[in-house]
Amino acid sequence: MISPFPRRRNMKHMRTCPASFVFLVSVVLLAFVVYVRFWYGAQDALDIAGARIDGAGAAGHGEARKIGHRISHDQAAAHMRDYYSVMFDAGSTGTRVHIFKFTQTNAAELPQLAWEVFRFVKPGLSAYADHPAESVASVDSLLEVAKSSVPQNHWRRTPVVLKATAGLRLLPESKSDALLQQMKKLFDYCPFNLPEDGIAIMDGIDEGIFSWMTINFLKGTLRLAQNQMVGILDLGGGSTQITFIPHKEQTLQAVPESYSTSFKMFNSTYKLYSHSYLGLGLMSARLSVLGGVESLAVENGRRLLSPCLPSQYKSTWVHAGIPYKIGGVKGASFKLCSQRVEKIIEEKVDHPNELKEHVFYAFSYYFDRAVDVGLITDENGGTLLVKNYEDKAKEVCDGMEFGNLASQPFLCIDLTYVSTLLQRGFGFPKHMQLMLAKKVKDVETSWALGAAFQSLQM
Repeated sequence: MISPFPRRRNMKHMRTCPASFVFLVSVVLLAFVVYVRFWYGAQDALDIAGARIDGAGAAGHGEARKIGHRISHDQAAAHMRDYYSVMFDAGSTGTRVHIFKFTQTNAAELPQLAWEVFRFVKPGLSAYADHPAESVASVDSLLEVAKSSVPQNHWRRTPVVLKATAGLRLLPESKSDALLQQMKKLFDYCPFNLPEDGIAIMDGIDEGIFSWMTINFLKGTLRLAQNQMVGILDLGGGSTQITFIPHKEQTLQAVPESYSTSFKMFNSTYKLYSHSYLGLGLMSARLSVLGGVESLAVENGRRLLSPCLPSQYKSTWVHAGIPYKIGGVKGASFKLCSQRVEKIIEEKVDHPNELKEHVFYAFSYYFDRAVDVGLITDENGGTLLVKNYEDKAKEVCDGMEFGNLASQPFLCIDLTYVSTLLQRGFGFPKHMQLMLAKKVKDVETSWALGAAFQSLQM
């Protein structure tokens, strides 16, 4: 159950004589007028645009951002409360920390996001599966960023959470447990408030739900009618998620119970279609298309050959800490590549019929690959048609023998996979528009912000 931030009240009883009663009533009326004028003047709590502060952590790359919020009345300061949340996203390709500051002046209203600090390091925790103790240093550097971002007098009441995603879900349990134990030892010494389940592998469904919360909070659609809220598509390295509010009851009736979830947030109840497909993230799918098996080295050092790679290409690709010898074959093409990809997706993905009735935001590798081929810009994102991925996949794959793909040898396989997943997997029409965003109002589009709301409930 997700709820808005609480507000504590201290009530004092006092006696008043008749002579002071009129004065007391006058003061109350005056306070009410000031209150109403304030809330009408600052009603857009989500209008968060502000200055950007660039920087890089000692162990990785990243940026910090401060986002201004519209509080123009001095009266707000007396009632405003500050909240901080520290979220660690231990993904398959890297570990990220998001430090959020929220302010709230009225428990009945949505909180305001004052600023976010973001850093990330590579590789992900799963790369240390055989040497778990070595995973500590990079995460410790991110903890130092959090300590320098949150005022010291807030440390003890600021929740800190580390959730691992598909990278650890795909590991053998003994290896993922060993990595989590290292994280627990590290966080035992941190000054923040670590919940009992603060370090764990996140359920894939939660990943989709929190991402949905993030996008709709930042877009301001949480205050609108539910049929105006947007859906999300997230393509990570090890898994992919789809989440939206169905317009038709039969959409939820036609799928397994695990695809449906209901929760309460900010005094509203939401019933979502949400599912996470483990093993269908871009990196895991790439390995499957090449003919490899997750967490298993290839016997006798055999080279994995694929029509999705340039025919003369030979190299070693490291995935989740395991090196794979790979290479192309003669006659590589989009047609042959797409046949391989379809076998990976075939009958594994549900395709709801009402998708064309929704607005969807897509991020993570959907965004990155669109940037790689010039469909959108990295700075601004943009809108594209589903078919644009297929058009670019054909262009890249059928031109592999003539173009120079030395710096991007996986572009054919990745674009073909994204196109096939959207059309043959989820069933998106070719001419449907998708909104692609890495950030919304200068905040990262990830599950971390949505999870921060949950961490702050008391």
